[in-house]
Amino acid sequence: MRSGTGHRGSSLKRACVVAVCGAVLLAASALMAPCVAFADTDDDLAAAAQEVQQTSEAYQAAEQKLNDIQSQVAENQAHIDEIEAQLPAQREKSASSIRTLYKIRQSSGGIVELILSSEDFNSLITTLQYLNVITDKNNDEVARLVAMEDDLQDTKEELEKEQSESQEAEQDAQAALEKAKASQAEVQQRAAEQAAAEKQDAEAALAQAQAKAGQTYTNASGNTATVETTSASAGTATVSFDTSSNDSVDAWAARIDAYLVGSPLAGYGHTFAQAALTYGVDPRWSPAIACEESGKGSYCFASYNAWGWGGSGWSSWDEAINAHVAGLAAGYGYTISIQAAQKYCPPNWQEWYYNVSAEMSKI
Repeated sequence: MRSGTGHRGSSLKRACVVAVCGAVLLAASALMAPCVAFADTDDDLAAAAQEVQQTSEAYQAAEQKLNDIQSQVAENQAHIDEIEAQLPAQREKSASSIRTLYKIRQSSGGIVELILSSEDFNSLITTLQYLNVITDKNNDEVARLVAMEDDLQDTKEELEKEQSESQEAEQDAQAALEKAKASQAEVQQRAAEQAAAEKQDAEAALAQAQAKAGQTYTNASGNTATVETTSASAGTATVSFDTSSNDSVDAWAARIDAYLVGSPLAGYGHTFAQAALTYGVDPRWSPAIACEESGKGSYCFASYNAWGWGGSGWSSWDEAINAHVAGLAAGYGYTISIQAAQKYCPPNWQEWYYNVSAEMSKI
């Protein structure tokens, strides 16, 4: 493994891994063990980022369960409506059948005479078959009514249960949402405090790298990179990213897509933004590193590895993006920092810090 590249993490499904409504199973990240390169306060920041991941997953799972239940509620309601629409006609048929069966039973003497008057055995069989057909048909109509009414009652009971579960799931989703928002606010606040604490060092690193503008150096992938001539700012460390808002994900997805136009990573803005929400990191960070390490995926040292990350590749961009963003959250914190740069690209961390900061400011 190249120094500063971190442990490679396995892909996590963005689909929900946390079941709610009495069966909460929160999957722990199997991506990688955190490689702590921070002081105690930085450990706290990494822990807060992990909390964001867990609460975000819980919220997404709660929402998915709520949607599933509501979908089933709609199906059962449609089934109820269908049965209730058919019941009046079926009740009419059943009433007529009951009257017919009653008349048959009341006229049992006449039926015996009818049977006895049969001219031969074949006529007798024909008469019996005829009577059986009439009786069976009427019995079937009555049985169909009973079955429909039983089905209606069962469906109504199931619907009532699902509506209760839906209310519970909605409450669970709301609780998970509030917790996710609180966790996101905490990690963003801590990142801001960290950025403020290292502001002087960051500005010095930016100035040193800017003085080398146009010069080349070796990035974490082992490739030659050029120090950007575009100005960067130490104030690019934190952004507002609403964990609870799909609009926030969509807005960042659009910005990232605009940044990645024309590259192999074009069109994956939503994957980057959704992963950033799930794992609790700055949505600009992973795309900017991809630019610095591989020209936004244009020259990867391993399949779908645009970040100089670990020693091998992945099977798709979706898998790779989620693994990288999760790895940043677990081992590097919420956003770019002096410590993160020193860990990601130790030999040339000032230039790397400057270039990645510059790229982030473009998104």
